Amino acid sequence: MEDQKTVLSCIQPTGDVHIGNYFGAIRNWVDLQDKYKCFYGVVDYHAMTMPYDPKKLKENTWNLIINLMAMGVKTENLFIQSMIPEHAELSWIFNCFCGYGRLSQMTQFKDKSKDSSEKADGFISAGLFDYPVLQAADILIYKADFVPVGKDQEQHLELSRSIAQRFNLQMKKEYFVMPETLHTKTAKVMSTADPTRKMSKSAGEKHYISMFSDPSRILKQIKSAVTDTGDSDGSTMSAGVENLFSILAACGAMDQHKTLMDQFEAGSLKYAELKGETGDALVKLLAPIQAKRAELLTNKKEVKSQIKYSSSVIRKRAQETLKEVKDIAGLSNVKF
Repeated sequence: MEDQKTVLSCIQPTGDVHIGNYFGAIRNWVDLQDKYKCFYGVVDYHAMTMPYDPKKLKENTWNLIINLMAMGVKTENLFIQSMIPEHAELSWIFNCFCGYGRLSQMTQFKDKSKDSSEKADGFISAGLFDYPVLQAADILIYKADFVPVGKDQEQHLELSRSIAQRFNLQMKKEYFVMPETLHTKTAKVMSTADPTRKMSKSAGEKHYISMFSDPSRILKQIKSAVTDTGDSDGSTMSAGVENLFSILAACGAMDQHKTLMDQFEAGSLKYAELKGETGDALVKLLAPIQAKRAELLTNKKEVKSQIKYSSSVIRKRAQETLKEVKDIAGLSNVKF
């Protein structure tokens, strides 16, 4: 299917996967596989920009691979970034087509460097400053037509487009296509402990629900979800109640959603019932995913073999792009 459009999306191996990750991104990855040629990367180079434990990084990388496969991402679409060194080489080339001033304006660098500067040694790595260029290489090396990104990543996609445009202009060749944002309908999941903030691991355990938690823990977390926080006058829906309805809908329990919504509009909704239905729907949705993960964990050797193979196949496309870029840029190539 040569005319099939290409989608690229990546995720850092930073530990556990929560339902916000799934409903907000990964389930979308699974759906896109039926329509596009997809490349999904676990970007371990990016996880090095902040102080880290090498053993934990490797462990997190393979755990994330297993989690993604359990959630329905096809093995042939998956790669590990460090298995494809062409990403890093293209990143260096792109450094020469990216302005220092543009990089210094990146919001995430400002936020993360501020956090780092307040720590004991105040260390801020050059990688933290430069990683958006590597991110551009991740995207452009596969000539991605579309990149599904959230609002917080749109600035990085714009940088990728800027680098591609400068390369094309300076090399006097329309080589790179301009990757576009792929907007898809996704559920925005907030913390059940504080529904005014997005679900996130960085906020602490009570602020996220793991995809692979024991069902009893999931039910407990939903049962203890904050509903009224003083943000509603009773006639409008509070952030906590809205979040539970959002999770219920994301689980596909639309009959229960309608019934409970009717009750809310009639002023007769019992929060305990909403929490019960939401918890049950979530546990039901996650059961086959958790079972698949358990199966994959019993055969880690085969999983590693499959991902090494898929990464080697995907690498061939990256090698082709890098060879062409080096030819255009006046650099020498070795024979692959």
